[in-house]
Amino acid sequence: MHWIVPVALSFYAAHKAPAIARVVPIDLKDHTISTITGKSLSYLGYQFEVPWTDVDETQTKLYPTDKPVKTMVDLRFRSGLRLLMSSIPPRSLVNDLPKNMNVTPQAIESAFGRETMKSDYSFVKTVYDFTPDKMNHWSFGGSGMNRDESLLIFKSIIPAKSAETGIFNLQSPGYQGFQQGSAELKQDRIILDLYSDEGSVEMIFFEKDYKNPAGVTQPEINRIVQSLRRASQNPSNEPQIEEVKVQ
Repeated sequence: MHWIVPVALSFYAAHKAPAIARVVPIDLKDHTISTITGKSLSYLGYQFEVPWTDVDETQTKLYPTDKPVKTMVDLRFRSGLRLLMSSIPPRSLVNDLPKNMNVTPQAIESAFGRETMKSDYSFVKTVYDFTPDKMNHWSFGGSGMNRDESLLIFKSIIPAKSAETGIFNLQSPGYQGFQQGSAELKQDRIILDLYSDEGSVEMIFFEKDYKNPAGVTQPEINRIVQSLRRASQNPSNEPQIEEVKVQ
């Protein structure tokens, strides 16, 4: 009867899971793209458009400050809006998972399946699609890990607080990912995670000091997502900014 305790704990964990564990990704209702005059930005080996022209270049900071290769840029706008962008190598999450969980890569793959572990996107999608209602409390794999119990833990800690207002599927010609936070509600931050086989990009919009009462709108976010691409003509990785108009 040694199995009674872990099964009981599994039921307890599902019952006590935070509200965010029950939020699953849905498709965006608004796919329109902002057409106002904006800026084409090039940072960290990526190029994208923002529908604003008030970038305060004097406040731009690149990180890490002590290394020549930068992986994060902190952009400030005169409106008070702040955009933090990070460049992440492919498979960073799934490659680090065994070490962070103190198990072997084989145990992870045995528990979650090869399809789930093939990319950061597939892993995050599996986590986001999971809810306490889907738990199989009686499933214990040969790896010694309870897959659903582990997924419940991940689902409880990976999403940011902004995800409480919604997790939304994102899709563009080169990327797929998720938006944490509804643009219909002005909040402290909205997070975009965009994945490709060449690497991932995370963008965090900080709206606390944003003077626009409407906040960042979905058409503005859509423009950034749909314009994101690898910077093909910036091999030096030097930042570039130019004004762009959408017809």
